[in-house]
Amino acid sequence: MIADSKHPRFTVEQYLEWESHQEIRHEYIDGETYAITGGTIPHNLIALNLYTLLRPHLRQKGCRAFVADVKVPISSKGPYYYPDIIVSCDERDRAAIKLIQYPTLIVEVLAPGTENYDRGGKFAQYRKLSTLQEYVLIESEQVSVECYRRGEKQRWIYEPFTTGDTITLGEYWIFLCDRFAV
Repeated sequence: MIADSKHPRFTVEQYLEWESHQEIRHEYIDGETYAITGGTIPHNLIALNLYTLLRPHLRQKGCRAFVADVKVPISSKGPYYYPDIIVSCDERDRAAIKLIQYPTLIVEVLAPGTENYDRGGKFAQYRKLSTLQEYVLIESEQVSVECYRRGEKQRWIYEPFTTGDTITLGEYWIFLCDRFAV
């Protein structure tokens, strides 16, 4: 991930105002902005496939899912990220217009340029979200899904999946790993 060097360091307030007028999305980390470029077609299809599978289950539970264009702040001071998919079942997010603050599930479709950050620094930040119960990483170049679930004593439990495996997300959402594929 490379900072957008065309712009000076921003306060959170400056970033939120500035970014609302931009044609492309920018994540915000420690005063720096990072342009979010378009993904590949497989990346997009994977996110849409999962969203399509989740949506009917979410509506029954009073939850909502968002794809790509919705920010998640780790705190009011940042960082601010744009996950590939966010699910919120929290009443406090019902009237949200610009960002989701209480996600239950966050999904990142991995790209070669961001994979290490998605697994490391970004996941470390996401773990600070008290409502987050699952963090899912989906490979865009092979059939592989990794789920991290919040367990007892706030410990995160790792569970990998591949072709033919059944995945349970949340309490009720069950899918074959192959269904996410392009």
